[in-house]
Amino acid sequence: MLLPRHFSALLPLASSLSAVLAQGLTESSLERHVDSLALDFAFSPVKEAYWTGLPHHRRTPFAVSPDGSAAYLAYLDASGTGVHVQGVDPSTFAATGATVTVAGGREAGGLVAHDDGSFALLTNEALPSGTADAPPDSTPVPVLYRYGPGGALAWKTFLGGPGVHADFGLAASPDLNGDLAYSASADLYGAYFVVTAYTGEAAGHYGDSVQYVSGASGAREDIAGASSSWGCSHNTGIALAAADAAPFASVCAEDQGALWLNTDTQTMAGVKVSNENTTNGAGGESLGGMSGSYSALARLPGTDGYVLAWVSRGAVDLTENAWLGAGYTSAANRTNGRNIAIAQMSSKNTLLGAEATSEVGAADGDSQVNWITTGTADNSNAHVAAFGNGSSSVLVTWEEIAEPQCEFIAMGCRGAFTGAYYQLVDTSTSTAQKVGEPLKVTDTFVAGDMVAMPGSQRICWPYVAMDWDLSEPVPYGGSTATTKAISFACVSLDGSGSSDNSSSSSSSSTAASAGSSTAAASTPAANSPTAASTPTTASASTADSTPTSSEPTTIESSPTAISTPLTTTTAAAEAVSSPTNSGATSRPTPSKSHSCRARARRARRAQAHE
Repeated sequence: MLLPRHFSALLPLASSLSAVLAQGLTESSLERHVDSLALDFAFSPVKEAYWTGLPHHRRTPFAVSPDGSAAYLAYLDASGTGVHVQGVDPSTFAATGATVTVAGGREAGGLVAHDDGSFALLTNEALPSGTADAPPDSTPVPVLYRYGPGGALAWKTFLGGPGVHADFGLAASPDLNGDLAYSASADLYGAYFVVTAYTGEAAGHYGDSVQYVSGASGAREDIAGASSSWGCSHNTGIALAAADAAPFASVCAEDQGALWLNTDTQTMAGVKVSNENTTNGAGGESLGGMSGSYSALARLPGTDGYVLAWVSRGAVDLTENAWLGAGYTSAANRTNGRNIAIAQMSSKNTLLGAEATSEVGAADGDSQVNWITTGTADNSNAHVAAFGNGSSSVLVTWEEIAEPQCEFIAMGCRGAFTGAYYQLVDTSTSTAQKVGEPLKVTDTFVAGDMVAMPGSQRICWPYVAMDWDLSEPVPYGGSTATTKAISFACVSLDGSGSSDNSSSSSSSSTAASAGSSTAAASTPAANSPTAASTPTTASASTADSTPTSSEPTTIESSPTAISTPLTTTTAAAEAVSSPTNSGATSRPTPSKSHSCRARARRARRAQAHE
């Protein structure tokens, strides 16, 4: 029987799609658009991590309108002040239109694009000199901007500083490390970001805040059960995704020992996703650490479900968290390096499967985790995005150091970068299944939001084409590497990727070998990393995993930020010879706010009486 010509043309595409869904990703699944986006201003692509100073990708928020007609990329000026928003052609990833600049912006913290060509930007900026009740030392406060289709300012709304939650205490955001999401059905923006209080009972302490803003008017809305002035203690990572109505789906990584699905509580309570060792205000950079709180929580298209990706060392030997009390635990690390984990939610506030145990004395604190990797490598920079067009597939990505040196118990590791991984995962069952082996490359990274491109089964994201070096901390004062070009990469389910590699570094794309840290194809990963995952490297490079006291010891200071203008043009991250971060000793042990403890306890009591 002869098939219609248009139907026959679809057969190769359908065959390719079926092959990908059955066998996993291959080199043909990945397309690169190297240096496709020319920038009008220099950008510094390397951000130093909290405490250790190890290199992270500086986030470049990327957003595409729902109809696919408009796209934007935001980036911080290399001087450290001024956030630029550049229009992007969604087909070629070349620049379109004039750059819009928020002159005082200190961080590109989140971006939303709309069908009419307008966009919204989350940033932070210092208030004008002489502003009443402004934070000291020109510490920036969070602010949401909305710009019209032609680049004209529509409105500007402060989310912190004078007049915002004054009854609790005023707060600033020297580092946002958060995200922005938008619900079209509610015409509502949701912003989730780190704060530090400068008045009130929490003054001098770090927490986080969830704020909502009307899309129509730009008015900040205090929504009972959704807005929050102060939530997770010393938040070390944020995940946020839009919902049909407030509250939006949210996850926080705090400094007391857990990841929480805190959609309903906005604090250190709700559904415990994972037990984590937390020390000195850090939790293993579970949700990316500095400049990493994006594309960690993805809504599955056409459903109420979500998928979360994070990094974890696993958890063993649970003890009671004496500072927070009953229902809260501390844990020791299971492994030296970090592995990749995912969790599914059937709704914005419901975990699919068991939550993490809070049983004091439990030897195994991570039996509920669905591991994507289970090896001895250190894995970082985990992200997840869902394919569109009704697909049940998601893309999970991470970076690897095969032989890590992990001098810090609850922070990042250093070593030779051995690859970025792209793993296809099927979420159509109650336990997500890996599909095939991950695609491994060394020339393409995730350094900005992963976006499902409308009308296709592609996920695309920005990065900087560079030689990525994870072996040493960023030099004191910040990296001097800059660039004036952004690259884009896409993964396609139909395997039709094509690349413009004219300017790329040499690629070593391969499928992961059988001896890698990944489990067998098309099966859920083991419940926990096995005994074989115990590090065998010299003890000098392995941190003591004994949990330390969570009791506050001193007032915390903000992580060191880049303030020196960066002028060199090389895109390679510079390194120093010493393995010890030169700035680490100047950062005192972080403490916790008693307001965080009180709020968490109230939330736990409320849950117990539901």
